[in-house]
Amino acid sequence: MKKTLETASGHRLNIIIKQAKDAQHLATAVVQPSDPSSLSGALDAMRCGLIEPILVGREAEIRTVADAHHLDIEGVALVDAGHDAEASQRGVDLVRTGRAHALMKGNLHTDAFMRPIVARGGGLRTARRMSHVFVLDTPAYSRLLLITDAAINIAPDLSAKRDITQNAIDLARAIGIDTPRAAIVCAVETVTPALPSTCDAAALCKMADRNQIEGGLLDGPLAFDNAVSPDAVRAKGIVSAVAGQADILVVPDLEAGNMLAKQIEYLAGAHLAGVVVGARVPIMLTSRADSALARLASCAVAALYRQWQLGRTGIE
Repeated sequence: MKKTLETASGHRLNIIIKQAKDAQHLATAVVQPSDPSSLSGALDAMRCGLIEPILVGREAEIRTVADAHHLDIEGVALVDAGHDAEASQRGVDLVRTGRAHALMKGNLHTDAFMRPIVARGGGLRTARRMSHVFVLDTPAYSRLLLITDAAINIAPDLSAKRDITQNAIDLARAIGIDTPRAAIVCAVETVTPALPSTCDAAALCKMADRNQIEGGLLDGPLAFDNAVSPDAVRAKGIVSAVAGQADILVVPDLEAGNMLAKQIEYLAGAHLAGVVVGARVPIMLTSRADSALARLASCAVAALYRQWQLGRTGIE
């Protein structure tokens, strides 16, 4: 029982937070932190030694929120910007000039926040498609579980799924999973032409065989139970190095991923963090519904990913 209670408290995410404190503090442009949750989240992460926030937004409004909720922003960098579009662009500019090495969404819509990030030419694109990864710590599972993509790519094609899978493998390695096991999850575990996602799953596995996806082990299609339950794997006679012990679940589309992640959070007591990868820097899509642990863990995951990025050859 003690082990279960510790797991329920999000102890695996707390381990990541402790690991990230050893990394260099991540200079982070926090865009429009004009509500108590986003402002306090950034300041908490600063006090924990995870980030160095640069508050970007309506200065008068940020100061009003800070005063009303007794949040100390003395000495914290603040860049005045009016409307959401301007603040988002200023955040991107801070990254492009090297002053910031990560972005965090505050009190604005995701579309407005992401628009200058994904802009061609002046945004933060790389050769790889951006994607979002949830990192879940649930008492019902023996390890951290990454789910992707549940926030950015609505109906990804095979090429996008290749990047989504590679991004998740890279993030898993950054947080300490040496050889991540990635399950390409579908409704069934057999290749069925009537379900195009199963054909994509099989193609992704062959791409991994040809080193078009590197750094992890892939298997799919796998139904959800086959991906996470050793009992289901034995019952169905599946022989796989991934089945029953997946570190990553690659979902068919955004709707499936978003519902799956939130079901595990709200019905299975999971704590979760999240970050967008595949851009020049990590991007944190925080939500007003996020817990304090979720915000800190997202900053920690971003810091470890940035450290991993910098360790690669040719990173900008």
